[in-house]
Amino acid sequence: METIDAITLNHYLLTGAALFTLGMIGFVARRNLIVIFLCTEMMFQGIVLTLVAFSRYHGNFDGQAFVIFVLTIAAAEAALALGLVVYLYRRKNTLDAEAWSDMKG
Repeated sequence: METIDAITLNHYLLTGAALFTLGMIGFVARRNLIVIFLCTEMMFQGIVLTLVAFSRYHGNFDGQAFVIFVLTIAAAEAALALGLVVYLYRRKNTLDAEAWSDMKG
């Protein structure tokens, strides 16, 4: 009977790097504000996965405690971003980031 190989630290690190990279590509390539904020959240999740993997690998809880802090910041950022997106949509009736690129004062 064959056994399945255990998932190693490298698997978690590659998955975290893939999440972060996909989020960064989406952040740079997209123009819709909601998609930009979702890509930011995806980058946060890649970092969280990496922190938990390192914490588990080294056998301490420092990384997992830091993850709670990062998730709290991500939740606050998501709440502020949602409010900002609603405000911006009401002002110009578009969620295109290019519509807000010119500053007038």
